[in-house]
Amino acid sequence: MKRVGIGVIGCGVISGAYLTAAKGFPILDIRGLADMNPAAADARAKEFGLKAMSVEALLADPTVEIVLNLTIPKAHVAVGLRALDAGKHVYSEKPLGVAFKDGKKLIERAAQKKLRVGSAPDTFLGGAHQTCRKLIDAGKIGIPVGGTAYFMCPGHERWHPQPDFYYQKGGGPVLDMAPYYITDLVNLLGPVARVSAMTSMPKPKRTITSQPRQGETIPVEVATHAAGVLEFVSGALVQMSMSFDVPAHRHLPIEIYGTKGSLVVPDPNRFGGEIEFAAQKDKWLPLKTELPYADGNYRSIGLADMAHALRSRRPHRASGALALHVLEVMEAFDRSAKSGKAIAITTRPERPAPLEESLVRRKLAA
Repeated sequence: MKRVGIGVIGCGVISGAYLTAAKGFPILDIRGLADMNPAAADARAKEFGLKAMSVEALLADPTVEIVLNLTIPKAHVAVGLRALDAGKHVYSEKPLGVAFKDGKKLIERAAQKKLRVGSAPDTFLGGAHQTCRKLIDAGKIGIPVGGTAYFMCPGHERWHPQPDFYYQKGGGPVLDMAPYYITDLVNLLGPVARVSAMTSMPKPKRTITSQPRQGETIPVEVATHAAGVLEFVSGALVQMSMSFDVPAHRHLPIEIYGTKGSLVVPDPNRFGGEIEFAAQKDKWLPLKTELPYADGNYRSIGLADMAHALRSRRPHRASGALALHVLEVMEAFDRSAKSGKAIAITTRPERPAPLEESLVRRKLAA
């Protein structure tokens, strides 16, 4: 299959994970790296033996078919629109945008130009999550009744060298971490119909404890603790909490409850992890991941699937429609908290197709 030319815009922290994983997918042909800070592009290009160029040159390069957009969240839509206008397909780091109306504009522009949009997270394509999907679809837990989804930590200023954007407009635990959880829940249970939530901001300032800015104080502009309930079209109710304000907790990342049993789903920020099932209280049994790519770094798998889909003329799994739905659900947390009402979700994406064939680092099912 002919390789697909990829141009990367944004050479920050996450770009290293993408470029490392991309080596395992031969269909991906990285044609160039660009960043608003040329030094960042130069450094990544030197590290991976690739070519650094300006954003303008990358968008004008006829060998670039897909732009991998790894800029900061509030730049995702603007950069995506530029790429679409240049005739390129777009695959974006999560979230698709920081506002539903802007994400919708991106999807509509792509449709007008007959181009594709894809978006992270793609961790739901990991072997453990695909196994959980298969178990639910096969009726292992019976009819899904509900579940829980938790990500709670003290905040990213502990480790990130430049944590400011996590606390600015477009940041916060919901936009930052909920994409992993909601995307996996949609993969497992289908689309969300309604959201009811509350949010809070306990600390208006944060002190950085990571290097090189240890001791510096930064302002907080967004809610940093959110709790809510997702009502799925299927009728399942999932309680969710996302927080940058919790020192410690004992909640598992995701649990799904059904009429015949309960399922522990691994951390959706990872591709693998331990799966457990119980048909009775305290009778938990580990279940084997059925696909061979259970663990490891596959951070480019959604992009690789999109590239294969482009050549095979089939839908790609980490789709723009899925990402737009997730964005609408996330925005509903803030809307519900401010209005005191449950928010109806208007988008209804198709569940991404399950991966029926083996996926290993050097072979992707077409």
